[in-house]
Amino acid sequence: MKRLLEAGNACIAEMDWRDMALVKFCLCAMGMLLGLAVPKRGRKWAALGAAVLFVAAYIPLVLRFLPHLGRALSGRED
Repeated sequence: MKRLLEAGNACIAEMDWRDMALVKFCLCAMGMLLGLAVPKRGRKWAALGAAVLFVAAYIPLVLRFLPHLGRALSGRED
C-alpha cells in the first residue's frame, strides 16, 4: 500500500492544472453515476452526506489556497 501511495504522490507532483481538472471531472462523473444508482427512498440521505462531505473537503482546500491567492494578487513571489 505504501508503494501505491508513493506512486500516486509522484504522479500528482508531475501534474499541471489541466491534469487535475480532468481528474476532478472524472470524479464528478463517478459521483453522478453513483447518485443515479441510489434508490429514491435514500436520495435525501445521500444528498445530505454528499453535501457534508463537500463542505468538509472544500473548506480546508480553500484555506490552503487563500495565501497563494493573496500573494498572486499582491504581486509578491515568496
